[in-house]
Amino acid sequence: MTKATDFPLTSFHWGTYRAEARNGDLVALHPFEEDPDPSPIGQGYLGALKGPDRITAPMVRKSWLEGGPGTKGSLRGKDAFVEVSWDEAEQLVADELTRVINTHGNQSIFAGSYGWASAGRFHHAQSHLKRFLNLLGGFTPSVNSYSLASGEVILPHVLGGAELIYDATSWQSIIESCDLMVAFGGVPIKNSMIGQGGLGAHRTRPALLEARAAGVEFVNISPLKSDLPDALSAEWIAPRPSTDAALMIGLAHVLLSEGLSDRAFLDRYTVGFDRFANYLTGESDGIVKNTDWAAEICGIRSEEIQSLARRMASGRTMISVAWALTRQDHGEQNFWLGTVLAAMLGQIGLPGGGVGFGYGAVNTVGLERPSPRFQAVPQGRNKVKTFIPVARIAEMLENPGGEFDYNGKKHQFPDTKLIWWAGGNPFHHHQDLNRLRRAWARPDTVIVNDWCWNSAAQHADIVLPCTTPLERADITLSPRDPYLVVMDKVVEPSGQARDDYDIFRGIARHLGIDRKYSEERDADQWITWLYEQSRKSATRAQIDLPPLDELRKTGWFKMPAPNEPHIMLGKFRQDPEASPLRTPSGKIEIFSEKIASFGYDDCPGHPTWMEPVEWLGRAEQGQLHLISNQPKNKLHSQLDQGPVAQGDRIGGREPAMLHPDDAAAYGIRDGDCIRVFNGRGACLCGAVVSDSIVPGVIQISTGAWFRPGPNTDVCLSGNPNVLCKDKGTSRLSQGPTAHSCLVRVALQDERL
Repeated sequence: MTKATDFPLTSFHWGTYRAEARNGDLVALHPFEEDPDPSPIGQGYLGALKGPDRITAPMVRKSWLEGGPGTKGSLRGKDAFVEVSWDEAEQLVADELTRVINTHGNQSIFAGSYGWASAGRFHHAQSHLKRFLNLLGGFTPSVNSYSLASGEVILPHVLGGAELIYDATSWQSIIESCDLMVAFGGVPIKNSMIGQGGLGAHRTRPALLEARAAGVEFVNISPLKSDLPDALSAEWIAPRPSTDAALMIGLAHVLLSEGLSDRAFLDRYTVGFDRFANYLTGESDGIVKNTDWAAEICGIRSEEIQSLARRMASGRTMISVAWALTRQDHGEQNFWLGTVLAAMLGQIGLPGGGVGFGYGAVNTVGLERPSPRFQAVPQGRNKVKTFIPVARIAEMLENPGGEFDYNGKKHQFPDTKLIWWAGGNPFHHHQDLNRLRRAWARPDTVIVNDWCWNSAAQHADIVLPCTTPLERADITLSPRDPYLVVMDKVVEPSGQARDDYDIFRGIARHLGIDRKYSEERDADQWITWLYEQSRKSATRAQIDLPPLDELRKTGWFKMPAPNEPHIMLGKFRQDPEASPLRTPSGKIEIFSEKIASFGYDDCPGHPTWMEPVEWLGRAEQGQLHLISNQPKNKLHSQLDQGPVAQGDRIGGREPAMLHPDDAAAYGIRDGDCIRVFNGRGACLCGAVVSDSIVPGVIQISTGAWFRPGPNTDVCLSGNPNVLCKDKGTSRLSQGPTAHSCLVRVALQDERL
């Protein structure tokens, strides 16, 4: 009898599975025997590999094919596609690249290509795209991530490096030494189902349960009760969305005014606290930032804030700040203030205490693991110096040559003529999709590599069909996960789909750069080279990896955990002179002279409360605050067409959760079709009425494929990004502000 462990392994960003195929079709994905909490997301592939949304041949938009580059860009997303041969598609791409580079320069090619693509080390779409374009002279890239751009920019100023996001104190240290975890934004299990580069075993839920059994107490600070599991018996504090900074400032005032802060720690390990203290007491601006002040902003009782601050100071406390909090207007302030609170408590660098950025955001954060340097596909050097912050795509397309501020400098938007996207979906990640769609019509040409007709592919001129991880061999080598997994080819590619490597190699032949691009290696030879280079690197880090032949026989290998639980900034605490931070002072910068020198009124020299562009404190009658968080049934928009994601739909639409009081005010019942709208757009959703969300707030997960109706901008599938404002968090980081968004709701006639 065949056992699940007899089936070949494959790995995705949401976990590792045993893949069962029959007669050339995928019939089951069995959980990996090492995984205590497998994700259901992988099951979304069943029926989708050869489903109606599969792209099986190269396709070209009809108007573009007939009229050439720049023809009727406004028809992207509406126009018909024409099938062409691979040779014709390769020649069209090669000719267009040559035209754009010779006429407009390499900076006019935008290849931010943001997305997660494949978990395999070799078949990583963006790496191949960037390697290919760098051989032609380069391209304009994007920097930072939609997930936490403002956090990635602020942390180097405050703590000396964005890498600390993934260097959190380990779960084991929390289990052994923590008394209280205060989770701003919660620790959402659904988000922790994901890990960049693939993962072997989900750790977050088991770790939380082990911590609770060990006596750790939890506080969930979020508009959503589900942001911490019920099994933790967490205290739920629900501030108004986008007011977390004010709440943290109120907590800091209690620690200061009641003598609960650790002055010795502040004096030795930080700079600028007195400037911040003057802000708390009102000496600098005449406004005392006490708990009464915070309560009025946050909608939480003053006494509740005082009680939490005293509780935090009474034992070993871990402050967790969710990545989602950086996606508010002025989102930089939340990571900065979380650090300040931990510094005032004096627990940074101690076991089980301090601050962590994004526990539960991905499986990686808090994972007990070694951190070797694994070899990636070499991308070469990009000669182009222009770039954009990741969330400024629409502005770049609308304003060629315009200036923007970023991290203390002024930069200029390129005049984009060609967009190439491989391995992602901008019509998922970006905000104000109707604005993006109008801007997307401007470039001469849009090329997309993808395996299914998602909204990015539908808005392309040339679509190059690629394979999925199940249709090719690869290897999982993530420096952020202890498991190495041999990814076997399970089924043959659908139709004429090709690996991204073969797609670029084919185009490279037309441009005369095939030898440079491929280095005369096939895919298997590249995988072997990547592994052998990684094995050498691991040996230097005193990690012994098995020979590749042995790994292929066993299918997987787990690197040993470190001997001691990891403590973020432990060495800095032990000896700040010998192990200084990479900040100008070498210390934690509560006041940053460098940031102050930028002169940004939306990000001054110390953490500050600034009103969001949209929030309930300035809402009109009938407006609700939208929380557009990550989905539980897919990774971003991947596998939205699959049975897992579709199984959660209500009438084919994304669910929208709202409080019974708000539902009653509009005559809405469970399962009703509702229209969620504002001045930027509208989407249709299925109502879920629940007291697990606070009044005045509505929650719609991201990831539904953008599907505007005929002759309308209303998204019929319920993508909330049609509603979110496309604005930078501040001039410092220009991150996305999706979570600072007001909307209205109404019952909807389903005939639209």
